[in-house]
Amino acid sequence: MSELFTVDAAEALVRDVLLASDVSPANAASVARALVAAEIDGQKGHGFSRLAAYAAQARSGKVDGHAVPRITRPFAAAILVDAGNGFAFPAIDAAIDALAETTPETGIAMAGIRRSHHCGQLGAHVERLAERGLIALMVANSPEAMAPWGGSRAVFGTNPIAFATPREGAAPLVIDLSLSKVARGRIMAAAQAGQAIPEGWALDAGGRPTTDPTAALAGTMIPLGDAKGAALALVVEILSATLIGANHAFEASSFFDAEGPPPGVGQTIIAFRPGVAGYGARLETLLGAILSQEGTRLPGAGKAAARRRAAEAGLEITEERLREIRALVPGTR
Repeated sequence: MSELFTVDAAEALVRDVLLASDVSPANAASVARALVAAEIDGQKGHGFSRLAAYAAQARSGKVDGHAVPRITRPFAAAILVDAGNGFAFPAIDAAIDALAETTPETGIAMAGIRRSHHCGQLGAHVERLAERGLIALMVANSPEAMAPWGGSRAVFGTNPIAFATPREGAAPLVIDLSLSKVARGRIMAAAQAGQAIPEGWALDAGGRPTTDPTAALAGTMIPLGDAKGAALALVVEILSATLIGANHAFEASSFFDAEGPPPGVGQTIIAFRPGVAGYGARLETLLGAILSQEGTRLPGAGKAAARRRAAEAGLEITEERLREIRALVPGTR
């Protein structure tokens, strides 16, 4: 059984948990928008499954629920955001607003976010810049989960990368992928549901293939594209951590445990103003060449329908998940 919630009601449900966990109203609203959007988009590993860990970390002080992002500008086209060891989403909101203001003037701009936390689905962040007419590329690191190719000890996170561009007469094109075979959040969600994972996603702590999500979480993720994926994970690590002074994956604490120091990970967003005359028309020519072939579709094409359904009919939340969420607020059932 399940219950339907409007988007506003679902966000209020998440906000109530965070407010009860010593998170400021502004930060709670930012986090709630991100988690509910992930649920709507079908990215459940970045949605409600994260809420219990978020609340526990805010209560323990591992995450500063009252952190206010601080912006500095080392030079005209560079923006540094100190997330203050708070949640990532308020800092990303600040970075997006700063990039949207700066990039039309400079043509290209970069925002680095450090002392940050889990940043959810990257595609949703770059999409917001594309909706403002900018091309955007985003990378993020995360706590150690993936070994370098040929190694057995995790050094990289799943280190996702996302890209978005505005289109003429259509919603932005958004590409969002993890550099592990799957995002770690999907394995966490499988563990919570007591479900096996497909072989080929992860290795256990002994370096053996496993379908047990708990063993996978204690082991390492398999990189997308094997050695090539591991090489790209190194690129992401350099851009999102080394470059901006954030913790490397192997220096970061868990996104899931309530104890220990803040993760202190990083995210980097690069925004471009489309500066070549005819860019929009040329992009549509390229996308048309793809779509002219039977059986093809553009990345992210299914999300539009999911968003329409949520707006029109509401977001479906299972009774079990609803009980879990409400149990996080003292005095509710």
